[in-house]
Amino acid sequence: MLIVDSQVHTWAEDTPERPWSGGGEPHRANAFTNADLLREMNTAGVDRAVLVPPGWEGSRNDLALAAAQAHPDRFAVMGRIRHDLLSKSQGALIGWRKQPGMLGLRLAFNTAKAPNILGSGKLDWLWKEAESESVPLMILVWHAHVHLIDAIAAKHPQLRIVMDHLALDSKHRDEAAFRDFDQLLAIAKRPNVAAKASALPSYTDDPYPFRSLHKYVRQAYDAFGPQRLFWGTDLSRSPVPYRQQVTMFTEEMPWLTDEDKSWIMGRGVCEWLGWG
Repeated sequence: MLIVDSQVHTWAEDTPERPWSGGGEPHRANAFTNADLLREMNTAGVDRAVLVPPGWEGSRNDLALAAAQAHPDRFAVMGRIRHDLLSKSQGALIGWRKQPGMLGLRLAFNTAKAPNILGSGKLDWLWKEAESESVPLMILVWHAHVHLIDAIAAKHPQLRIVMDHLALDSKHRDEAAFRDFDQLLAIAKRPNVAAKASALPSYTDDPYPFRSLHKYVRQAYDAFGPQRLFWGTDLSRSPVPYRQQVTMFTEEMPWLTDEDKSWIMGRGVCEWLGWG
């Protein structure tokens, strides 16, 4: 079974030669490099990882693309776009996937300002261009704002969208985190929308194997199906060892069939993003 992590951040130290420009705090005190990730993947039995450059580095894709080009069988990239291009740069996504190792674009709108950003019409060019250029998107929003993505998915039926971290808010845990989960489940009616069951141990105070989360995974499975539900870890903020992130799904959810696991643990995200 191919095991593919649908989201991992890697980054370098903040230096004068290569300064961070995005603000925010990194998940770890020290840099988490591509070499560090590769070692952890080998230990945990993870075959591939989708690299998502972290926000604190700014809009850089260079380290992730270098990793994908050096190890095309292990890494690929959902890149970032400069904020100044988001509202005015039509044409920025033309040829986006021609960058070696680049699969698509990751956008984070996990902010109270999301309705103003997504409802302003300033990003209409981006949705149209991503659709016409076959650039899949990974989008992070909160449950309260999923309906805004639903409207985009309805208007652009050929645009492939992945809802990151099941649209959870990292400020909450357990029942509080999943209080409005039905709003995420509702978007599953769009065949061009998938979801990442990623970083889940970060949304509970339960110990491994996080049984309080299993019912929510089952709800997401019932809504999206195994072909549109992607396992992932957001490893740099994981509260448990990498291998436990894997076995939570492969060993602790007996209702998943072997075929289900094959889709959820790797095949699904590779086919969705076009990672051959």
